[in-house]
Amino acid sequence: MVMQLPNREKAYIPISKLRDYLLSETHSVGKSKAKFLRSVGFNNTNAHLLKRGLINIAHSQDIKETILSPHGIKYIIDGLLQTPASDSIKMRTVWIIDRDQGRPRFVTAYPI
Repeated sequence: MVMQLPNREKAYIPISKLRDYLLSETHSVGKSKAKFLRSVGFNNTNAHLLKRGLINIAHSQDIKETILSPHGIKYIIDGLLQTPASDSIKMRTVWIIDRDQGRPRFVTAYPI
């Protein structure tokens, strides 16, 4: 059965998650992702493009996998992300709907 992210129209990404994690070259976990994302044209001045692209994946693509966690349900969604250079890269995104929330919150993304 094909499923889309529940409440996908309410999916959100705190801008700090992008700037201080995915685009941070000093974050212990995020720096390898930042190196890749920066190599395809994303940076702090166009983080809104990254945000829009990741949200678009959540809105338009089917769930690949669900994972139960102590905090809620995680959803794995793959899709194509448009880069500032107009290329497309295949990305895996992870979203969670926390137990006490209804809105999908962005957890992470990485190229696949």
